[in-house]
Amino acid sequence: MVDLKTSFMGVELENPFLVGACEMTAHMESLKKIEAAGAGGVVIKSLFEEQIQLETLRLEEELTEYDERHAEMIGIHPQLEHGGPKEHLHWVRKAVETLGIPVFASLNCVNAETWVEYAKELEGTGIRGLELNFYTTPLDMKKEGKDIEKEQRETLKSIRKKVSIPLSLKLSPFYANPLNVIRKFDKGGAEGFVLFNRFFQPDIDIDKEEHLLDFNLSNPGDYRLPLRFAGILSGRIKGDICASGGIFTGTEAAKLVMAGASCVQVVSALYRNTVDHIQIMKRGLEKWMESRSFDSLEDFRGRMSKDKIKSDLFAYERAQYVAMLMKPEKIVRDHPPY
Repeated sequence: MVDLKTSFMGVELENPFLVGACEMTAHMESLKKIEAAGAGGVVIKSLFEEQIQLETLRLEEELTEYDERHAEMIGIHPQLEHGGPKEHLHWVRKAVETLGIPVFASLNCVNAETWVEYAKELEGTGIRGLELNFYTTPLDMKKEGKDIEKEQRETLKSIRKKVSIPLSLKLSPFYANPLNVIRKFDKGGAEGFVLFNRFFQPDIDIDKEEHLLDFNLSNPGDYRLPLRFAGILSGRIKGDICASGGIFTGTEAAKLVMAGASCVQVVSALYRNTVDHIQIMKRGLEKWMESRSFDSLEDFRGRMSKDKIKSDLFAYERAQYVAMLMKPEKIVRDHPPY
């Protein structure tokens, strides 16, 4: 019997399959199914500061809609305030108390003070670690990338001073040099890195001339981007690597571990196949390990990282196919574009 145990940021997991933050991790019924299916851990759906801001504004508008309709009528509602993150904190605490697998929280803020405030409150729920979503959607053409990176490093520094639980960063791949950014975050106190966050991308209905708000799931093969960076980072940073994006099978999880990841996050695989797909992925990983006589993940973790690779020394460095550059006519002949 092979051993699937691993650890992420010092937290022991029974297996490397973490269910990432999503709608499934926002309901107790589905959380219990996730645990029953054998997940190694779960990341609760993110606490979004922007959502709380929107709800606060909406509440204020509803409470004051009919105020001052009469000279003697100043306000018709009592002084009520939005509860802020309290509902979410109660939910996270309940998940921690109910589940037997490690529970991680996820945080997404926009203001420096709120990052620290919410991180401290989430720590108080008993979570094993906190995932910080660091990214930006560029709108200001004058703002330089170095300024964005500096702001994020300062945010991590401020949170690290106030909380003691492990911190992981779920990052965007859209830095000019993700390796340099991760190296600095690694020195700044992050214990783990989730590669990579998947973002909403707008689409357009050209007939109705309106934007489409589609649910963007990962596609098979998307795991290759986190595989590349896991392979390059393995052995070069102190923090653990968690791969995320397009991981649908146990053998694909094995690839990411072989590149250097400690664990993987799965979401789209469960939406496409139901929560029970976790069991299939676990069996697939176990079967492959047995076929190679691997007793544990440590037997092959990082075995195909950049520093240990023996077959193709330039596999992680290529941006284009060398064969296509050297003999493009052969590519066209073998794979005609018509």
